Amino acid sequence: MAKSMTSGNPMKLIFNFSLPLLFGNLFQQLYNIIDAAIVGKVLGSNALAAVGASSSVQFLVLGFCIGICAGFGVPVAQRFGAESFDSLKNFVYNGALITGILGVFLTILTAILCPAILRIMSTPDAIYQDAYNYLLIIFLGIPCTLLYNYLAGILRAIGDSKTPFYFLVFSACLNIVLDLFCIVVLKWGCAGAAIATVTSQGISGLLCLFYIIKKVEVLHMAKKNRHLSRRRILQLLYMGLPMGLQFSITAIGSMMIQSSNNGLGTVYVSAFTAGMRIKQFAMCPFDAIATAVSTFAGQNFGAGKADRIKKGIKDGVLMGVVYGALMGIILLFFGKTFTLLFIAKEETEIILAAGQYIGAYGIFFWMLGVLNTTRMSTQGLGYSNLAIICGILELFARALLSLFAVPKFGFWGICAADPAAWIVASVYATAICIYAVKQCEKKIERREN
Repeated sequence: MAKSMTSGNPMKLIFNFSLPLLFGNLFQQLYNIIDAAIVGKVLGSNALAAVGASSSVQFLVLGFCIGICAGFGVPVAQRFGAESFDSLKNFVYNGALITGILGVFLTILTAILCPAILRIMSTPDAIYQDAYNYLLIIFLGIPCTLLYNYLAGILRAIGDSKTPFYFLVFSACLNIVLDLFCIVVLKWGCAGAAIATVTSQGISGLLCLFYIIKKVEVLHMAKKNRHLSRRRILQLLYMGLPMGLQFSITAIGSMMIQSSNNGLGTVYVSAFTAGMRIKQFAMCPFDAIATAVSTFAGQNFGAGKADRIKKGIKDGVLMGVVYGALMGIILLFFGKTFTLLFIAKEETEIILAAGQYIGAYGIFFWMLGVLNTTRMSTQGLGYSNLAIICGILELFARALLSLFAVPKFGFWGICAADPAAWIVASVYATAICIYAVKQCEKKIERREN
């Protein structure tokens, strides 16, 4: 159900909006965790390494898809806050056309480049074939990723964070069943895990589509809303491309680190894979809070309420930092225990390495509360072009460590990569968020005068 965030207590609205997002993100991460757990336990550590050897490449491509879809939701949230519904519908129509074209282009390109990508990533020969099978199927499922993320992003932009969550719950349960069927019964190996993930996400996207058609009248389009608008396409790309590229630029830094880590051997590939799965799961609340604040900021900018924008961002940062500090302590003391979800207890060398990696980023985990919230708020206010620099700074930090620290310090260099990237990007993200809020205040004042 569509919901305005332009009145009421900001912290309460952000918290209530973020809860379904949080649980939705957790279920989405369950796709990856279930894949890794079943692959690691049933097929062994080499298969786990094969699934994890391309995780940063997946984030490069799928992160771009997720980011650009989130960007397409920004003008929708602003028009919803301003109650400009005809403009909102035309933005949705043009965004859908761009998303469809993007899906065809990315699927063909990534499928062709898949072998070259794995070679560039220094994927060990022992796991290359399984890694290729897994990654190719994930790439062929890009249209499913785009379908869900675009429609879910539009629903969230109009204040409905619950519906996408409900559909993800269903598809996550389906993913468990399909994982077991494809891997254990059909014995399709790593390819089976990828097929289960892609199928489940595609179904969640179709459910969003059917729901919008049947229930969400504010998104139902008349003939006058279904026309190409060069101006609105450019606005959508202006919002979406920087957000998508930000994810991809961040992923390039992760790819450099993962490529360096792949060169350290399968023990560290498995350890890094397990640590990454846990990190991605633990980061879900940050993403939920940041997305809620971004939607809140966008709607209130559309409604011309500058004071609410500032209050919402401050509340969101506070929520993120408190969660990050608490989760960081848990990761620091129980990281090795969590790795047993993916790694057999006999694999002591892998468990120790994974615990080392988790503990290192756990110390600095609270910084993500600042980084994610300020960056997403800046994007929600329409300054995606400034926020993209965060990704470039993270890339720079990870590149330096990949080139200089890993050859000298080995796996310790890998462990230092995320904290270094977060520190550098957080300083910049805070500064541009303050700037974006001040610029929006000026725009609102001009609008009123």
